[in-house]
Amino acid sequence: MAEYTTKLLIIGSGPAGYTAGIYAARAGLQPVLVSGNQIGGQLTMTTDIENFPGFPKPLPGPELMARMREQAQNVGVSMVDDKITEVDFKNCPFVCSSENGNSFKARAVIIATGSSARWLELPSEKKYIGFGVSACATCDGFFYRGKTVAVVGGGNSAAEEALYLTNFASKVILIHRRDALRADAVMAERVKKHPKISIMWDTVIDEVLGTENPLGVTGIRVKNVKTDVSQEINLEGVFVAVGHHPNTEVFKEYLELSPDNYIITKPDSTQTSVKGVFAAGDVKDAKYRQAITAAASGAMAALEAEQYLAALEDNCSI
Repeated sequence: MAEYTTKLLIIGSGPAGYTAGIYAARAGLQPVLVSGNQIGGQLTMTTDIENFPGFPKPLPGPELMARMREQAQNVGVSMVDDKITEVDFKNCPFVCSSENGNSFKARAVIIATGSSARWLELPSEKKYIGFGVSACATCDGFFYRGKTVAVVGGGNSAAEEALYLTNFASKVILIHRRDALRADAVMAERVKKHPKISIMWDTVIDEVLGTENPLGVTGIRVKNVKTDVSQEINLEGVFVAVGHHPNTEVFKEYLELSPDNYIITKPDSTQTSVKGVFAAGDVKDAKYRQAITAAASGAMAALEAEQYLAALEDNCSI
């Protein structure tokens, strides 16, 4: 158990948190970053990244996050591998408590806790995440050029993922547990008419099939929920598109959230409904959810936090 005091506390790692830390440390704010349970965020589950600028060859997600973390540490970010479980944003300084019993006091806070993909919660699915199972077609679709893939879901996210994957895959199988898509009418019609997309109605995945060495997906076992008939399908990739949920539970009492629980910030800003508390990355972004946009908003949050702290009166002492 320890007590930390800092001008700026950053909650969460990943591209948003690390970039915020880099900018804040270079501004002399001596930030403390609490990494959260998943150090490095969702990119640690991605095998190869080809769309992050500056790396001409594919880079494993864990390596990119390790490099960002090392860079942040090298410029002076203090890292605490812990998870914030309670916050008090009523008064300045803000007070946060952690899973390990640590206490953090800060004059300003940047929230970069990200969002988490909703999964099917199958043991076989978890086994192949990053090795044929993905929750991001934009991130991983390129690697399935000329291959057969499945998309699980029936809403706009699933429809968008399926349509995007037709740019690479030879065949896209959309698997939906109901007999009608939940996507809007225009999107649903595009999916139904696309020659590369076939839809399996009233169907769920029972198991993801694959090899052990090398680890990789080779197919799926599905079941029709009305007839109870099962079958196996040969394919190379499974994209789960049943939604994301932002990691905002601990902040609900203090911050204004959207109906789907993303943190609301002011237009063209990372400032939340509480002055001195900023949000960056996927925790506020339900639309793009990309590493580069998360990193950009992390830089914005640090710059805004610097300006806020420079103007802050001395009545918020730590």
